[in-house]
This record gives sequence, C-alpha cells and structure tokens, in this order.
Amino acid sequence: MLQPKRTKYRKMQRWRLKWPATRWCEIAFGDYALKTVDRWFITSRQIESARRAMVRFIKRWWKIWIRIFPQIPFTKKPLEVPMWGWKWSVEMYRAPVKPGRILFELTWVKPEVAREAFRLASYKLPVKTKILVD
Repeated sequence: MLQPKRTKYRKMQRWRLKWPATRWCEIAFGDYALKTVDRWFITSRQIESARRAMVRFIKRWWKIWIRIFPQIPFTKKPLEVPMWGWKWSVEMYRAPVKPGRILFELTWVKPEVAREAFRLASYKLPVKTKILVD
C-alpha cells in the first residue's frame, strides 16, 4: 500500500477541503481519466483496491497513472483508553480529494474497456466520479 517513506512531522492537524481543485484537474499523461465530483479523503487501501479492480479487468496491454498519493496521516484512539487531550498513534494515511481532481489515467486500451475499468474502480472509492476522454 502507498504511504510516505519519511515525513517531517509524524502527526498532522485535520484538513478542511473547502474549494474545488485548481491543480491536477486536467488529463496530462493518458487518454482517459477518472475525475472526482465530491470532496473527501481516500485511503491507501481504497486506492490500491481501485487499481487492482482496473488491472484485473484490463488484463493485457495498458499503462495506468495514479495521480493521487496518501500523504496525510490519520490518527485514531485505541480501544478502552480514556478520552484525554492528545493525539493518538497514526492509523493510516489518506489523500485529500477535492471536486475536479484527476485520480487515475489510462492509455493503450479501447474506449469501452477504459470506461468499464473506471466503472469498476469507482465502486471501490468513497467519492462520486466521472470519466473523461482526451
């Protein structure tokens, strides 16, 4: 699963996703792209399961780009511990996603294959998505 090798600080404050995406919102590498419509956080497990769903469907010649990276640490309180005012240990890493952000790009496949692969990948993600064609 994806996670940063090193971070400057182990824990981070919570993020707020206020505005739509202004960067990483156009197709740069492939011919087809999966773009978000909602705002939320996507975990590294969800990214990996979406990637596996696409790869399993495509099977042969393809090139895929993952345009998001889970870099924000998410802390969680362990079970049966009193509620006191400190941050707990890092549980997982998440990627902040705003509306209009490109998640995956795909090339070297037919349009109907790309559409079906992105449809299967979108079932694994917690945000609504749409498919773009270059």
